[in-house]
Amino acid sequence: MSEKFHGLTQAKADKRLKEDGLNEAPEPEYNFFKEFLSKLWNLSAWVLEGALILECILGKWIQSLFVLLMLLFAAFNGASKKKQSRRVLNTISHKLTPKVAVERDGKWIKIDSKQLVRGDLISLQRGDVLAADVKMVSGKIACDESSITGESKPVKKNIDDTAYAGTTVVEGDGLAIVTATGKDSRSGKTINLINNSAAPGHLQQLLTKIIYYLCLLDGVLTLVIIIASFFKGGNFDTFINMLPFLAMMFIASIPVAMPSTFALSNSFEATRLSKEGVLTADLTGIQDAANLNLLLLDKTGTITENKTAVASWSDLSDLPDKDVLALAGSATDKRNAGIIDIAIDEYLKENNIPVMDVEHFTPFTSDTGYSMAEVDGHNVKLGSFKQLSLIDKNANEAVEGINFKAGRSVAVLIDDKLAGVFILQDKVRKDSKSALAELKKRGVRPIMLTGDNQRTAAAVAEQVDLTGNVISIHDFDESTDIDELAGIADVLPEDKLKMVKFFQEKGYIVGMTGDGVNDSPALKQAEVGIAVSNAADVAKRSSKMVLLDDGLSSIVKILDAGHRVYQRMTTWSLAKLARTAELTMLLTFGYFFFNYIPMALNAMVIYTIMNNMVTMMIGTDRTHITYKPENWNMARLAKIAFSLAAGWTVIGIAFFSYLNMHGWSHNSISTMVYVYLVLSAMLIVLITRTRKYFWQDYPSKLVGIVQIADVALTFILALCGLAMAQISWQNLLITVVVALIAAIIIDLIYQPVMKNRFIPSKSTLIK
Repeated sequence: MSEKFHGLTQAKADKRLKEDGLNEAPEPEYNFFKEFLSKLWNLSAWVLEGALILECILGKWIQSLFVLLMLLFAAFNGASKKKQSRRVLNTISHKLTPKVAVERDGKWIKIDSKQLVRGDLISLQRGDVLAADVKMVSGKIACDESSITGESKPVKKNIDDTAYAGTTVVEGDGLAIVTATGKDSRSGKTINLINNSAAPGHLQQLLTKIIYYLCLLDGVLTLVIIIASFFKGGNFDTFINMLPFLAMMFIASIPVAMPSTFALSNSFEATRLSKEGVLTADLTGIQDAANLNLLLLDKTGTITENKTAVASWSDLSDLPDKDVLALAGSATDKRNAGIIDIAIDEYLKENNIPVMDVEHFTPFTSDTGYSMAEVDGHNVKLGSFKQLSLIDKNANEAVEGINFKAGRSVAVLIDDKLAGVFILQDKVRKDSKSALAELKKRGVRPIMLTGDNQRTAAAVAEQVDLTGNVISIHDFDESTDIDELAGIADVLPEDKLKMVKFFQEKGYIVGMTGDGVNDSPALKQAEVGIAVSNAADVAKRSSKMVLLDDGLSSIVKILDAGHRVYQRMTTWSLAKLARTAELTMLLTFGYFFFNYIPMALNAMVIYTIMNNMVTMMIGTDRTHITYKPENWNMARLAKIAFSLAAGWTVIGIAFFSYLNMHGWSHNSISTMVYVYLVLSAMLIVLITRTRKYFWQDYPSKLVGIVQIADVALTFILALCGLAMAQISWQNLLITVVVALIAAIIIDLIYQPVMKNRFIPSKSTLIK
């Protein structure tokens, strides 16, 4: 049938490409103003807006201005970082442009989908994501049009029907003529394969809990202050006068910089990975990589090379060997050749076997287990021996002398009778053994999945030092000892989703590599779905990460990126919890013991802004990689942070008490407490960011610059009396010395605690 239709010449295609432009839909421009306004309508913004209204009602105009600036900064910064993240992902997404089988100058080739033009003849098969609007001219397909209609039920497409760009072929195969490209097509969604996942990653869920802890702490301490004020003889006017301070305590708890820190760290790592041969299609994949403790690996194309060759051929028919091979060659897919098709075609070419004219061809599908051709009056089937032996009931008797353990078997049926068996072998990649050893050293359990039989799978597992049992999928059940499992054989593509869910239910954070159409649900389900370099378009779209290079080495880079994000957000979490707890406890106990809040309201607002500037830069910090999966205990994390806060608070209260008892004025004390809190906040970041003592390590350039700027501005404000009471050089020096002594004492206690928490077998400092 395909001989009736022909594509364009290359010259004609080049002319139309010049006329119509590339086959890509213009992306909607980023509306900064719209994004800015959206940042003013969320929970964090509502707290700030409520505080702003309260300050205005109470006539605190200077404080109102500071709160307004903080609100605008949060919105501006959030919109800016969203723009930056989108730019990074858009840059990466263009590298995920699918390839299309197209006929040019009478030959079938694969080209970048951006190069498609009107009139091109393209080949469609299951798993293809349509890159343009097309008209069917041969065959039948069914398309998932949910991306443009919202309906999930497949829509059948017959000859003369139109299929639309952005839809996925879920059934059948055929030929089609391109009718519209780029902006002229009904949908331009194909070019961008990014999965903008709405589901938060495990880390983001953890950070949400942190906000809860902070609000809970502030609520309790606010209640303490209110009760204490009435016990100390206060009245309603006293309560009204304290409202601005109470509002600021809540403002200090709001993680204004959290979205920016999060976005900055993720986009930073996504950019880094793209330069290392890994494209990020969903940022939660980076976050969850740090938790990864089980990785399901496809054997073919991942552990072994994607270059399968015929190791042996057995003619089991009465026909001459060359005739059987020629008929077998007719059943290979010439339009969308897979690794088996290529291996057999190359074997035929080496043996000078001529290519036969095919009357009708049906490509391989996982449902049938074979491809089929009608040629020279014969029906030829090429595919899995297991599937084809169901058709020829005598097949098992005919293959008794064939060593199926030697490699992958591909059988040939001629007129439903077994005619021969190819034995194909996949060569193990040079880096597989070392990469798997590195994964195991990182605490990740690799389990090989393959459709091959158990003996073949066991032989490959032995070559790459995958220790443990290799079992058949039929023997896999609830009682299987996962700790002793090296691989699972006889796996069908549809089994993979069940296995991902099984391991997730057992409490594992699961990674999954895949390349085929039927791998897509499992890739989508896994916390870290990884499409390998030769994966089908729909598999890439379903994954969170896409490898550009062959082999397993790139997966280690994904783990490293995940650990870097987690370590930076560990610093952010500990620093945010500790700083906020210190501020609220110091002010609460100060009021409780000395009858006044020892910090000016203006200084409190400035302190909050400065902290957000520093914590935002943590997303770019140098960090250590731990060689084990992360498994954070929120209660333990909070305990460490509050222990840090308690240390700073005790020393701060002692310092505050000394100043009160030795004649310092309330105004001077207020400014000195402000300087102490700023210095403690900067030092907490330095302490929590490393597992060395803080004076033995240094932060990234951006973190260091912002910290120095914050400290310099603090000193200027305190010495010049801007927005707070002026203090002398002597008072400033006293405060600096107290803060440094406090940091040294606290770090000498803190570092042993953190070493017990991480317990790394080895770590590497990443700049």
